[in-house]
Amino acid sequence: MDDNLRAQVETYLSHLDSLIRRGRKVRDTLAADPSGGDAIAAARIWQEDCGVTINQLSGGSKAHWLARSFSEAFLMRSAAGHAVEGAAPEAIGQRLLAVLEQAVASLSSNDREPIISASSAGPAPRRFEFVHNPELRPIVEQAYTDCRHALEHGDYNLAMHTSCGILEAIVTDALERKGLSALTASGAPAGKISDWSFETRLAVAEKAGLIRSGCVRLPEVARTYRDHGESEPKLTVSERDARVAGQVLHVVMRDLNPGR
Repeated sequence: MDDNLRAQVETYLSHLDSLIRRGRKVRDTLAADPSGGDAIAAARIWQEDCGVTINQLSGGSKAHWLARSFSEAFLMRSAAGHAVEGAAPEAIGQRLLAVLEQAVASLSSNDREPIISASSAGPAPRRFEFVHNPELRPIVEQAYTDCRHALEHGDYNLAMHTSCGILEAIVTDALERKGLSALTASGAPAGKISDWSFETRLAVAEKAGLIRSGCVRLPEVARTYRDHGESEPKLTVSERDARVAGQVLHVVMRDLNPGR
C-alpha cells in the first residue's frame, strides 16, 4: 500500500471511530428518552454526518453496497419482508452503527483499496449553496468542516465559536438579501446591519420570517460568543454547549434552505 492510500485509510478509520462513539451515545440517549427534542436533534445531525462519510466512501454512487446499506437502515420490513417507511429512531441508530462497522471492516481488510478508490471520485458535499454571497460560500464550507473536526477532537470552545460564527454569517447574508428597507418595515432597529449585535440579527431574522424560533435554544455562552476570544482561558464551554450550538446551526440552515 502506498503512503497516500495508507493516509486515507487512517483518516477514514479515525473518522469512523468517532462517528461510532457518537452514535452509541445517540442510541443510548434515544433509548432513555425517545421523544426528547435534544436527543432527536442530535440524532439527525449524527445521521447527516454519517451520510456525508458514506457518500464519500461510496464515491457518490447510490448503487454502491455501502450506500445501499445506509439507505436500508432507514427502512423497516413488513411481515412479508417488504420495505416500508418509518423505522424507529433507536432502531435506525443501531442499524447505522452496523453500517459504520461494515465500513471499518472493509477498510481494515485486504479489499480496502476499491472502497478508497471509489471515494476519491465522490463529489464534495455542498451545504451552503443557499448563501447568496458567492465569496462567503467557500469560507463557511471550510469553517463547517473545521467545526466538525474540533467537535470530534473535544475542542468544544473552538467548535462553539465556529458554529456561532457560521450562524451569524449566514443569517447576516439572508438579512442583507432581504434589504434594510424591508427589515425596517418589519420593525428592525435603525443603523447598518453590520452594526447590529449577534442577538439583534437573530431576532430581526426571526421577526422578518427568515428563520423560525430555533435560536431560542442557544446557550448563554453562545449568545455572547463575540465577547470572548476562541482561546479565552476563563471561558468554559461544555460539550453540550458546543453540540447545542451546532444543532441550532443545522436548524437555521434548514430554515434558510427548506429544500436541503
